[in-house]
Amino acid sequence: MDDTERRVWGRLPDGARAALAGLAPADLRTLLLAVARDRAAAVRPAELVRRWRTDRFTRPAAADPRTLARVEARLWELLPADFAGVDLSPVAPLGTCAAVAPVSQNRIVTTVRLTEVLSDPTNALAIEAAVRRRERPADGAVHLAACHRVLRAQDFGPGASAHFRLLALVSSARDSGSGSTQARLLTLHLAYWQRVLATLAPGAAARLRLTVFDSPVVGERIADTVRPALAPSAVPVVDEPERRRGRGYYVDAALRITVGDGADEVELGDGGFTDWTARLAGDHKERCLISCLATERLAALTGAATPDGPRHPPR
Repeated sequence: MDDTERRVWGRLPDGARAALAGLAPADLRTLLLAVARDRAAAVRPAELVRRWRTDRFTRPAAADPRTLARVEARLWELLPADFAGVDLSPVAPLGTCAAVAPVSQNRIVTTVRLTEVLSDPTNALAIEAAVRRRERPADGAVHLAACHRVLRAQDFGPGASAHFRLLALVSSARDSGSGSTQARLLTLHLAYWQRVLATLAPGAAARLRLTVFDSPVVGERIADTVRPALAPSAVPVVDEPERRRGRGYYVDAALRITVGDGADEVELGDGGFTDWTARLAGDHKERCLISCLATERLAALTGAATPDGPRHPPR
């Protein structure tokens, strides 16, 4: 426990923590709802206005929704037919991020109904992919996409919003050996992001940056299979061996989507291979690739919207 937790628990009777932890989920939900109802009854209109103006969780986004709608519509138009669109719920089961990724629950907005506000669409899509994979042939594949406004609890600093929109892709398929499955999934994602950047960010010095994490076989497939399979593009795929961020969150390989050079470089998106669907399906042969892009930052390249919030999954 940190000092804040220790102080709060210290104000409660001995055994309170164990008693609460021992409650059945339905009973704990009833208790928390009662507390929320009592607190809501004490709220006055003036307090609502103050919170609306000052609470980073509740302030509206700075981006123009009309610009975002046009950009996101184009992103859907460019998406390959392999991908099925998913309109995700605003909430996900409690533990959606923390149960499969090294993410603290403190970074997630947890509800009193024992769910959590969606903080990363890739985690939710991974669960949906695991469910759909059970209904498909073992040698099949599932490719899902979602565009969603996410909310994260960590403070990103002055002026940064706690919520922002991400377009996310998740692909899951059974390993066929020698890194061939990873190569197939990576080619699909990279080719899409190349089309997106070439179409919507021409002249922005866009790049897709690849890092291999302790997987020589995947590195070989990137060289002899992935790169030759990508069509000629104004958006180069460049190696980034010095990357360390995301190690432990991603396995095999990771990617970054950037525009600009040097000090002016802006990260639009992030991604990589994870073990999420393998763990969710209880099948170590399952391979999963996720990638996402911040649509508000992409829209900002046109000069018609304001970049807002971070770009990568919580880690």
